[in-house]
Amino acid sequence: MELEFLGTGAGVPAKHRNVSSVALKLLDECNAVWLFDCGEGTQLQILKTSIRPRKIEKIFITHLHGDHIFGLPGLISSRSFQEGIEPLEIYGPKGVEEWVRTSLRISKTHLKYPLKFVEIQADGRIFKDDKFEVYCKKLDHGIESYGYRVVEADHVGELQVEKLAELGIKPGPVYGKIKNGQTVTLEDGRTINGKDFIGETIKGRIVTILGDTRKTNQSIELAMDADVLVHESTFNKDEAKLAKAYYHSTTHHAAQVAKAANVQRLLLTHISARYLGKDVENLRNEAREIFENVRVVKDFDCYDIPLRKKATFD
Repeated sequence: MELEFLGTGAGVPAKHRNVSSVALKLLDECNAVWLFDCGEGTQLQILKTSIRPRKIEKIFITHLHGDHIFGLPGLISSRSFQEGIEPLEIYGPKGVEEWVRTSLRISKTHLKYPLKFVEIQADGRIFKDDKFEVYCKKLDHGIESYGYRVVEADHVGELQVEKLAELGIKPGPVYGKIKNGQTVTLEDGRTINGKDFIGETIKGRIVTILGDTRKTNQSIELAMDADVLVHESTFNKDEAKLAKAYYHSTTHHAAQVAKAANVQRLLLTHISARYLGKDVENLRNEAREIFENVRVVKDFDCYDIPLRKKATFD
């Protein structure tokens, strides 16, 4: 599981930051990529990465401001030229289907694959399969804006190979049965319960990606105990009045959410183009006054999200 940032800027594209889009790469988990927002130029950003558009199976839109959706028609259209293309699901606020289908209809774009839209009606769970659940909550942005919480199912504990070796049980097909927790009878007549040779269950990971928002309790609820929180930081700590007026957050607001939610790591995005060089370092330092484990991301940054049993981020 890995996050790759395709656009980390706010409002309009800049030379050093494209507008909002982040990919959650689930290639090892389900051989897929989930995209969160799709600002103008996202498909050009994708061309500079190893991401294949045909692997993008879901796109989650936080809100319908242009810097979060203007890349959708182009990416959807180009995806049609990929081999072995699969259906695409798009989640987002009411109006996202009308906007996309109108863009495709007027441009006479014909797709070779089906689109499925899930327009959010209320807070709660919007997706579930055997590996992941996705929840959403409405944020505070003046326009309908949502945050998403991706929850991975817990992992079965590791097979205790050393314990089996001590009993003289050699590797082979029987290991698979034991790993599945089955009761097996060995060649020498012994019967063992597979559950006795499985380690503790490994907690699934939690990734929270928020749309544009003022500081709100909804953000804290979505981020509770998350491995990673991706939070906008459009303004520095001294511009709290501007942040409130424009329905955005400051570095301190984001850090306060991270601390209250007990997250492992905070990644700040949606950075105004006016912050350059040392200004960006200052944004990080401001957030660190409240929450230590924080980074200000830039375009094409990648962050591996390890299971908790492994080492945490550097």
